[in-house]
This record gives sequence, structure tokens and C-alpha cells, in this order.
Amino acid sequence: MPHEINRITDQLQRAFDGDAWSGPSLQQTLADITAAQAAAYPLPGVHSVGELVRHLTTWAATVAWRIEQRQVTPLTNEDWPAYPTAPDEARWQQAQQELRQAHERLLTATQTLTEADLDTVLKEAPGQTASSQVSLYILLHGTVQHYLYHAGQIALLRKFL
Repeated sequence: MPHEINRITDQLQRAFDGDAWSGPSLQQTLADITAAQAAAYPLPGVHSVGELVRHLTTWAATVAWRIEQRQVTPLTNEDWPAYPTAPDEARWQQAQQELRQAHERLLTATQTLTEADLDTVLKEAPGQTASSQVSLYILLHGTVQHYLYHAGQIALLRKFL
């Protein structure tokens, strides 16, 4: 695997479940959150931890799909999928498993890239109107940032739970 791909993969893994420079990784932040905490709304107008996990799953899967297709594909699910407000341990475990699976798919897609692929600007899907053009390099670094941005939100929510 090319050197830059190794570094990006390392950053994705550190942000998700490793030694992130900025603080706890996403998985470390989610550790020990209960189903009741995942469903709770400790502050008005904010997403629950469960909603944040479902949102992150949508985006990890979408980025993987965009890498695989080399185009701006539709979201794989709603941007902010609903999450049950009643505590449900099985649903919470499933949501976390789906996030891990989406992350693994993203890593696999990333590892198929060459260094030259990183400069590829995603094409618009048929029937789409032009949006901001983004390279695979920017998309992958943005995903690292997205993981850590929401890990920070989850860390704050934990303080109120």
C-alpha cells in the first residue's frame, strides 16, 4: 500500500479507535455508554448519542461508497436517521455494530486506493446538479475530522448524562 494511503488509513483508525492526538477516539468516547444514555436528550436542541452514532454510520458508509464509485453518490441513509427514545439495549448494540462495519468498509475502500487516486475529484452522479468539487484526499481527511468532531460532542453529552 502506498505511503500516503498508509498514513491516511492510520489517521482514520486513530480517530475511530486508536490513539488520537486530540484526545479519546470515537470508540473510547462511546465506551460504557448505556442504552438509556444513548437514547437520552440531556440538553434541548441537541442530538442524542444514538442519533450521532447513526449519523456517523451514514457518513462512513457514504464515504466508502463514494470512494468505490469515484463519484458523489447519494447518502446511504438519512443524514440524521432517527434513533429510538426508549432505551433498547439490542438496538444500541446494533447501532454500534453498524458503525464499526461502516468504518471497516471505509478502511477497505481506502486501502484499494493508489497515491494518484487521492487527487481524483469526485464526479457528479447522473442527474445530479453540480456541487462543490472534492478530491478523495479531502474526503478522507474530512472523515477523520468528522469522527473527532462528533467524538467531542459525545464527550460533552456524557458530562450531562
